Amino acid sequence: MSRIEAIVSGLEGYDPDALPVDKAREAIRACLTPVAGAERVGLRDALGRVLAQDVVPPINVPAHDNCAMDGYAVRSADLATDREVVLREIGAALAGRVFKGAVAAGECVRVMTGAVLPPGTDTVVIQEVVRAEGDRITIPPGQKPAQNVRYAGEDLKQGIPVLRPGALLRAAELGLIASLGLGEVSVKRRLRVAFFATGDELASIGAPLAEGEVYDSNRYTLHGMLTRLGVELTDLGVVRDDPALLEAAFRRAAAGADAIITTGGVSVGEADFVRPLTAKLGEVLFWKIAMRPGRPMAFGRIGEAILFGLPGNPVAVMVTFYQFVRDALLCLSGRSGDYALPLLEAQAAVPLRKVPGRTEYQRGVLFRDGDAWKVRTTGQQGAGVLRSMSEANCFIVIEHARGRVEPGERVRVQPFEGLV
Repeated sequence: MSRIEAIVSGLEGYDPDALPVDKAREAIRACLTPVAGAERVGLRDALGRVLAQDVVPPINVPAHDNCAMDGYAVRSADLATDREVVLREIGAALAGRVFKGAVAAGECVRVMTGAVLPPGTDTVVIQEVVRAEGDRITIPPGQKPAQNVRYAGEDLKQGIPVLRPGALLRAAELGLIASLGLGEVSVKRRLRVAFFATGDELASIGAPLAEGEVYDSNRYTLHGMLTRLGVELTDLGVVRDDPALLEAAFRRAAAGADAIITTGGVSVGEADFVRPLTAKLGEVLFWKIAMRPGRPMAFGRIGEAILFGLPGNPVAVMVTFYQFVRDALLCLSGRSGDYALPLLEAQAAVPLRKVPGRTEYQRGVLFRDGDAWKVRTTGQQGAGVLRSMSEANCFIVIEHARGRVEPGERVRVQPFEGLV
């Protein structure tokens, strides 16, 4: 028994000939080890990368007690709870322009948002509630001590880690790191992914089709999905149904990649050479997953590279990628936290045909109807109808045990926005 087979065979409910979707995900996750390599990059080049080391503030943010509103910095000891008080304005403080003097009893300083709080003051009264007559500023009763003040370190405290390894660096994280004065950051190296399509029937785009041929679309779909994940790509093209060519492609892919993705050749047809070749070169399991589309799938390892053998039908490629491969690649890249695709609820606008005993990913159109979110299918749902993905904006995810869905019933959806 191979090492991978030993890992997954012990999982409760594991059955390679009728594997539920959640068990397939669990089996894959049990076999993954995130990459360890890291590099330092400039902050502008860190967007979309995975953090490799703690980000520890070398300074407090904000660096000084400062004013949260335009108004007047005062001493709370000068305020009254039951009457107006009149203070004398002795100067001004702006963001980047510090008031140099000291504020004594009965005095105040005009301040702008972001200005360092003048020495001796502890409260800011907003400008909208005061009356100003020359340098005489009338403060109404009811002001609270320390109001409208942001204290040093209130956002980020010096020496206390603010971002941990595994964090995805988005626009907010770049701004946060920049607020600490840091121009570089340590990130995980990019995941390396090699991919290719298999089949004698595949023709290159731009070439005339011979009888029985179809244009190779899966590599372009894979390229788009992988590019959105920010991985380094090696496209090995189309590999014909020849054992020697396939073996060479697998060896080349495994030599430089962390993950290998193939499309086609994972069923039991006469020309499906992936099964014996991958068994020769590594540890590979062939699953029949209780889902539609995307029932046949291979998973394993060749050398140090994780292998995903996806079906050949275009829609099945996309469904299996988003339900299994995406999360696996994010795990391998070192991402932490919950990055699973969100599942929302909507009301079925049309009847949805479904057979119990498998999870279905129907292509849907999510739309708003008054105050309700509803969903309908795009029409024909065949695994080869890529138009169904192009016209859809979500997957309608119908659970394993569920049967036909009637209009008005609640169903789960996975929106495409930000995904595809």
